[in-house]
Amino acid sequence: MITFYDIPSALPGNAWSPNTWKTRYSLNYKEIPYKTEWVEYPDIESLCKKVGIPPTSKKKNGADHYTLPAIHDSSTGIALAESKLIAEYLEKTYPNTPKLFPLGTEALQHAFLDAYSATLSAYWQFILPVTTTRLNPPSEEYFTRTRTELFGKPLKDVPPTGEERVVEWKKLQDGFAVVNKWYEKNGRGPFIMGDTPSFADFVVGAFTLFGKLIFTEDSEEWKDIASWNEGRWVKLVDSLEKYAQIV
Repeated sequence: MITFYDIPSALPGNAWSPNTWKTRYSLNYKEIPYKTEWVEYPDIESLCKKVGIPPTSKKKNGADHYTLPAIHDSSTGIALAESKLIAEYLEKTYPNTPKLFPLGTEALQHAFLDAYSATLSAYWQFILPVTTTRLNPPSEEYFTRTRTELFGKPLKDVPPTGEERVVEWKKLQDGFAVVNKWYEKNGRGPFIMGDTPSFADFVVGAFTLFGKLIFTEDSEEWKDIASWNEGRWVKLVDSLEKYAQIV
């Protein structure tokens, strides 16, 4: 049995993080039995050390940095973190399940995801300051403190205002339009390879769902995103709903 470690929130259903949604989509798509264990931000490092989950990077001071998503697979004894690594592990360990990386696509998918991340870089200044308000108190304090350090100023001062907001929001819209053109190349179906989802779709879907959950469906931000590119992003999230169950 796989234990999947995720970060809770004050939202219905708990799940919110785009990074952990990538892994949830992957597990559900491959129909691999698992259970979710919820871990607040301040407890992630101690949990990882206890379970034997390796760090995913280094902090500025050189200390190990531990992040979620992470899994522990009791059938193999393997524990690891980071959504791409988890996807690769699931693909190799459970080969007789639907493919996250159809034959010959893994390198292309990784290149696509790097380009996707760079193209939508304008997203963060709008969504991260709202994210902190959706978390439980222990995680809210941690998230606010660490993201303030990242931006070099209080989170409340991060979102652009006035004309700058208009310009930056247009950059985000233009970024979605670029990704939309990539999707249009498949000519059919809601996914990057047509009618069958892949890990790339789970990443795009996770970040799109992130906006829907954090901004909320009734927000002007989400309504705007939902209207772009003939509703492609709403359709993508809806198409992935069958893999969105929280267990």
